[in-house]
Amino acid sequence: MSRSRRKTPVTGVTTAPSEKQDKRAYNRRYRRASRQVVRGTGELAGEQKPLPRLREHSNPWDMGKDGKMLFDPREKPGLRAQQARFLARKEKRRAEM
Repeated sequence: MSRSRRKTPVTGVTTAPSEKQDKRAYNRRYRRASRQVVRGTGELAGEQKPLPRLREHSNPWDMGKDGKMLFDPREKPGLRAQQARFLARKEKRRAEM
């Protein structure tokens, strides 16, 4: 397993495990607004409007993580161990399904 190390060591800026719930909420808002435009209902009734943009209904800075960063695994071995634990839990959950 000489090639089992991560080629590009990247991690989230904060300790939030996931942004899944934030993404779900934002996409629900976006889909609802899009449906209202297409159907001609809601506050946009009777107007010819283009479909809304995703950024009108979401803000990436309000999500659990603030982007990603590169790290040197030799300088920060704790981040490497944290990633390994996360991947192990993920694989365990996947095997249980």
